[in-house]
Amino acid sequence: MKTNIFDIFRIYFTKKMILMLVLGFASGMPLALTSSTLAAWMVTEGVDIKTIGIFSLVGLPYAFKFLWSPLLDRFLPPFLGRRRGWMLITQGALIATIATLGFFSPASQPLIVAFWAVALAFFSASQDIVLDAYRTEYLAPEERGAGAGIWIMGYRLAILVSGALALIMSDHISWRSVYVIMGLVMLVGVAATFLCPDPEAGRPLRHDAAPPQSLREAVLQPFVEFFKRPGAVEILLFVILYKLGDVAAAQMTTPYILQHIGFSRTELGTIFKGFGMAATILGGIVGGALMTKWDLRRSLLVFGVLQGVSTISFVLLEFTGRQIWALSTVIGIENICGGMGTAAYTALLMGLCNTRFTATQYALLSSLMAVSRYVTGAPTGFLVVAVGWVWFFVICTALAAPGLLLLIRYHKWARNEEASP
Repeated sequence: MKTNIFDIFRIYFTKKMILMLVLGFASGMPLALTSSTLAAWMVTEGVDIKTIGIFSLVGLPYAFKFLWSPLLDRFLPPFLGRRRGWMLITQGALIATIATLGFFSPASQPLIVAFWAVALAFFSASQDIVLDAYRTEYLAPEERGAGAGIWIMGYRLAILVSGALALIMSDHISWRSVYVIMGLVMLVGVAATFLCPDPEAGRPLRHDAAPPQSLREAVLQPFVEFFKRPGAVEILLFVILYKLGDVAAAQMTTPYILQHIGFSRTELGTIFKGFGMAATILGGIVGGALMTKWDLRRSLLVFGVLQGVSTISFVLLEFTGRQIWALSTVIGIENICGGMGTAAYTALLMGLCNTRFTATQYALLSSLMAVSRYVTGAPTGFLVVAVGWVWFFVICTALAAPGLLLLIRYHKWARNEEASP
């Protein structure tokens, strides 16, 4: 039977995917409010650049969220079930924290603002823990790719609202009003939480799939269960290596475009941030749709190859110089391919989680990915100085190979996914 374009994208026209879009939006809303938007507020208040730099540390809860994720697996709120209950609690805390943050001045009350910004990052990271767990348990294996793609769309749209829109609003109303309004926007996540079905309701629960019965079990068993699996070390290596080249290149993309090629900040912002965001959304949507027809191994392989090869496209700018069409082409290719790779990668992480410990295992895997991003990015500047820009992008492209070669052993991971309750 012939498959038309509408059949491939049909999966997005379902209640499940609409909920994933809204929950992805709720996940992305707080991020800019503790980073770029907060930094812009501090600049307008006349805060010195050193203090603004130190405030980047308020985002540390995102890197360490695995430390308290076992609590969200172990303890059951008295309403809405294990996942939806925690979703509502963290969203309520986010609304209150975002609105409260706006009532203090970063210039005259920096310590108080820092406290509430850290609290905001903490509740945001906590919401991410439980939303990732809910998405993993709610979506069927064949829906995970599309779910990841639509989630990316919601997340990116939220960053546009809490980043670009918030900055535009700040030119016309007070920062206090901006943060109060941004807090109220989080109510869309609360509405989605009430509309979401409980993923554990009506599910036949085996004894070995029951939630952890003690805090000790919630902390230790996710590690024990994971490392008992055949190929566990290979899985962790793949999690680290799959986006290694993409991450390494991303660290140096901005200085390459601004300093080496000579584009202006306006051109960078318009193409790289604006058009690039749209391309990432498109890549996630297309990748997720294709994954409804392809198995996960094929998706990881094809998207991984495209993701790796797209890195070398930056070399085009060496020949064209400062041409907007060339920058648009390169950014479009890189972000579309990166979005497709992210959709497959997220689907893999969901498939690797045991439903007894979804919150903890997903938080651990995503934190491992975040740590690898920081470690990989650190030496990239030295590499550019040593080999030059062209060879830098060639090396980043080659870094995609080790992860793709590990897919030869994918049959072990597939058995693990099927075995995970």
